[in-house]
Amino acid sequence: MSQLTDVAQKSNQAKPDSTPDLTKDSVKNTATNPITQKNKSEPAPPCVLVIFGGAGDLTKRLLIPSIYNLAAAGLLPENFAILGVARADKDDDSFRTDLTEEIHQFATGKVDDKIWGELVKKVYYLRGNFDERPTFDAVKSRLEEISARHNTGKSRLYYLATGAEYFPKIAALLSEADMVKQEENVWRRVIVEKPFGTDLASAEALNKELLAVLEENQIFRIDHYLGKETVQNILVFRFANGLFEPLWNNKYIDSVQITVAESVGVENRGNYYDKSGALRDMVPNHLFQLLCMTAMDCPTSFQADAVRGEKAKVMEAIHPLTDEEIRSQTVRGQYGAGTVKGKEILAYRQSPKVNPESTTETFLAMKVLVDNWRWAGVPFYLRTGKCLPKKRSEIVITFKKAPFSLFRGEEVGQLESNTLVLHIQPEEGISLEFGAKIPGPKVMISGVEMQFNYQDYFGQSSSTGYETLIYDCMIGDATLFQRADNSELGWRVVDPMLKLWQKEKPDFPNYAAGSNGPAAADELLARDGRAWRAIG
Repeated sequence: MSQLTDVAQKSNQAKPDSTPDLTKDSVKNTATNPITQKNKSEPAPPCVLVIFGGAGDLTKRLLIPSIYNLAAAGLLPENFAILGVARADKDDDSFRTDLTEEIHQFATGKVDDKIWGELVKKVYYLRGNFDERPTFDAVKSRLEEISARHNTGKSRLYYLATGAEYFPKIAALLSEADMVKQEENVWRRVIVEKPFGTDLASAEALNKELLAVLEENQIFRIDHYLGKETVQNILVFRFANGLFEPLWNNKYIDSVQITVAESVGVENRGNYYDKSGALRDMVPNHLFQLLCMTAMDCPTSFQADAVRGEKAKVMEAIHPLTDEEIRSQTVRGQYGAGTVKGKEILAYRQSPKVNPESTTETFLAMKVLVDNWRWAGVPFYLRTGKCLPKKRSEIVITFKKAPFSLFRGEEVGQLESNTLVLHIQPEEGISLEFGAKIPGPKVMISGVEMQFNYQDYFGQSSSTGYETLIYDCMIGDATLFQRADNSELGWRVVDPMLKLWQKEKPDFPNYAAGSNGPAAADELLARDGRAWRAIG
């Protein structure tokens, strides 16, 4: 979490003689914005990035655009190279040609051909199987050749952009081929994509297999949601501002809502998604990570172990659900046919590679209680789903209502709760809603909003969410990555839900594509006298 560390360190430095003009027009270009210019990091150390699954969708859609953005930002080392490993029948030239076509399709902004031209010269390809030892001997030999050509040294970053079933095998074969041993000034790190298991037992087994051949400090379990600026800013927002942190507890906060909504359906991922579902796909990683960032106590520093230790405390404090509580405090749903943004959507069960009688959930809502001194009695409502009205990820902090006695006899109606919304995507920013007097002789109150957008204030260009995470891997900063115990704690919460749901057949489909989800999700909050913030 290097950018956060930079902000924390620089916040106490002397301010410049003149305060920069931060009007919207003055900060559209980050190259001329003195605030963003001030927060520049050093390039990562020399290394070779090896992508297992180099010919796959993740690589072309997210990883290569992220690497390009790092290059454009001056954060890649000069002595750097990429080796893609996959089964596809390619060579160096065809791989480079394909990536050149794809970068113009998937880049987050306009591609500078000069920057891309220099980067693509450092890209190589090796055809092989992820579960066969000869492939790894060939990788080792190729890395020696690439390292000598680009003077990258012996440090390696292995990205496992493959199916989860290959994670332990790749790690074991890397170890057998003597490719993970670290020395002084030589590091070897492995990035593991979610899912980190499919239940508690498989998560524990995966960690055991990885830790048999790697040290914990070599394993980077990646969650791209934590690469979002707004998610990282949660810690700065909370702990660098004396205005908010004193209010961040059960004395002032009524409830918290965390929503990760997607407008798309399962599309062509039916084969994977029908075995996973919304609970496995989103809760133990994305949603629980957002919950931890929101609920954790202040760490002693931005060091990885300090931050991840506080996250673990939150997970340990989550109230475990009994079967009866699962039935009353969780809602699962599956979308039927409907319309999203004017487009007709087939029911989930009619999607390609989906069982026509599938009981896999595409929507989940649940009520979580964190049993500690800070949050006792404050419900956290989590919600995620596919084929909802809009793509939207946000955290909504609802404060307790002010006493009404002052306004008796006035035409103010009900006093509304103040809400603080952390917008994660598609727009990144923060808004605060509060009551203000309507001009006129009578005391009448209207809700108003103060809005902060990253794009308007800092001129931040679009990103994939992976840039900061890949850079942090290269410099060895594990703050934004899950530790083994954190991943297992998440599965420990959801495992009873998985087991109960396997026994009890749901009545699916129970919400139309384009709606806000099942009616039971609204009832979950209505029973507590609350309501979801609308998605559409």
